[in-house]
Amino acid sequence: MHEIGEPTHKRRILLADADAFYVAVARLADPEGAGKAKILVVGGSSNRGVVTSASYEARAYGVRSAMPTATARRLCPEAVFVPVPRQLCSEKSRMILETLRDLSPVVEPASIDEFYLDLTGTERLFQGEDLTATARRIRKTLKNQTGLSVSIGGGSSRLIAKLAAKQAKPRPGTDGKGVLVVAAGEELPFMERLKLADLPMIGPQFQERLASHGLKTVQDTLAVEQSRLQQLFGKKTAAWLHDRVRGLDSASVTASSPARSLSHEETFSVDLQSEQDLQREVLDLSYRVAADLRTKGLKARTVTVKIRYADFSTRQKSQTLKVPISADRPVLATALDLLRKHRKQRRSPIRLLGVALSQLSRGPSGPDQLSIFHDEVDAIMESDQDRTLSEVIDKLTGRFGKKGIRRASQLDSKRY
Repeated sequence: MHEIGEPTHKRRILLADADAFYVAVARLADPEGAGKAKILVVGGSSNRGVVTSASYEARAYGVRSAMPTATARRLCPEAVFVPVPRQLCSEKSRMILETLRDLSPVVEPASIDEFYLDLTGTERLFQGEDLTATARRIRKTLKNQTGLSVSIGGGSSRLIAKLAAKQAKPRPGTDGKGVLVVAAGEELPFMERLKLADLPMIGPQFQERLASHGLKTVQDTLAVEQSRLQQLFGKKTAAWLHDRVRGLDSASVTASSPARSLSHEETFSVDLQSEQDLQREVLDLSYRVAADLRTKGLKARTVTVKIRYADFSTRQKSQTLKVPISADRPVLATALDLLRKHRKQRRSPIRLLGVALSQLSRGPSGPDQLSIFHDEVDAIMESDQDRTLSEVIDKLTGRFGKKGIRRASQLDSKRY
């Protein structure tokens, strides 16, 4: 008999993490070019961009994600630089998710290339198959179905699964074999081998603070009483750190976690300064992200415009509307208003623009009911005509492609 509150099953959680996802997809997208390049950098096709990912061979030269492309080229001039194959990346991510949903009762996408699975209580369903064998079977199926290599970590918590997946990576110079499952009861010995820098959410600044007190490894921290940790870091942080170094993590795996936001952004080969060029870019980005929103059957209440200046400083401005929207015109109108606010504060040259939609929800395509507590309606509202026009454009785009139809305001752009 189980005591009240005691789980009837030890949690069995896996994390499937695609190996060098953007690099692998870029090679599939261009087998004769990127596919044959041993030293490959993805996302840095121009000196104005930043690196999205790099092959393990490129990483040996110090190339890292989010690094300016110009820096990556100096570090590794012999590398092949290619753009991110965004559409194929989305398709492959969706294929991984759909395949995993056939193999596990609960799957939660954590990012485009990471997926948590909760297999708690499935022992009878899988006829007594142990978690390591299940992970190997899933890995083999994913390779056959998607053409991508995936590393899988497993254990009694999300944290253990993530750390195990990292160690399972078959990187050069490591003994990773693609699957690593930490058996129940072995969590502490597994954690004792790690540095604090290995743990998620312990970033460089916190690492420096910990190191100033002589704490660099998990073993260092395990030896410190929680009361002492409270003196050093405060009650809340001490409790979190106490659990973290022991691999304790009560966070659950939630199926079909909804997207938190949708966005499109563009890094320019030459800094943009003129209002006409900036407005045209915001127009293009707004239409693209609004189309993605409708494709997923979603609406959004918050619009955000992101700007990165020539000095790499980045600013964001957002506006939350009283009712959700999905049509092109209200998304664009809000984004242009935010751009004007940005420019009012600073009129420096811009190297990157982005438009994001958040506070997403599913809802009918008909008129939205307004709160009776508001005497005024947002100046930026969505009408039936807006929705109808956007739906017509979506149908034409689906039939003739994205360049099959252009709005008049887009025709002057030098890019077309």
